Amino acid sequence: MYNFFTENKKINDEFLISGSDYNHIKNVLRMKIGEEILVSADGASHLCKLTRFEDECAVAQIICENYQDTSLPIEIHLFQGLPKADKLELIIQKAVELGADKIIPVEMSRSIVKLDEKKKDGKTARWQAIAESAAKQSKRTRIPTVEKAVSFANALKLAKDLDLFLIPYESKNGMQDTISALKSVKAGMKVGVLIGPEGGFDSKEIAQALGINGKVISLGKRILRTETAAITAISMLMLYAETSL
Repeated sequence: MYNFFTENKKINDEFLISGSDYNHIKNVLRMKIGEEILVSADGASHLCKLTRFEDECAVAQIICENYQDTSLPIEIHLFQGLPKADKLELIIQKAVELGADKIIPVEMSRSIVKLDEKKKDGKTARWQAIAESAAKQSKRTRIPTVEKAVSFANALKLAKDLDLFLIPYESKNGMQDTISALKSVKAGMKVGVLIGPEGGFDSKEIAQALGINGKVISLGKRILRTETAAITAISMLMLYAETSL
């Protein structure tokens, strides 16, 4: 079943779906009146059926409100060191599918990629479109936000507002530190994960992250690529939240 987002308010148990989604429903998918779809609005997902097309809108009548909730009991923020090429696109797609609520690209000391200020807006719009597509595919009730790339210093300022800030790195106690960190996670918490770029972390960055109460954890004995580390960390939080909270 297809999932669509709308910012339009409910009117008499109906939603109006406009813009590119209207075009996708009518001209790309060629959906028929009576077909069922999911409509996500105001953080909730509703089972609806198409009733008519009018004024460049698809009109969907609610069959069942709050049909399903795919959100996690925690809010996950991924701070991703800028990687090379199109790796960030893959990371955003998979992070959104797994349950991340916010992705913050971070310009770090060992990031090979350096974004031109003039290109940041275009890059961010592209990344946000990928997040929206992944949210539709995975039937999220909200579209996660992809922030404009920030400096490491500004990333730490954002992380200060979190309840828990995790740093997959060289943990002296191995997975025991990871288990301990997970056990401290409670429903309703905002949890951040900081992933280094291909070159890894600079020692100064680790010290600064620890300075705002960051917690070093392990993702296992193997050395992971940046995209694998990001997906592994989000998967770990998702599984713990869904099974233990």
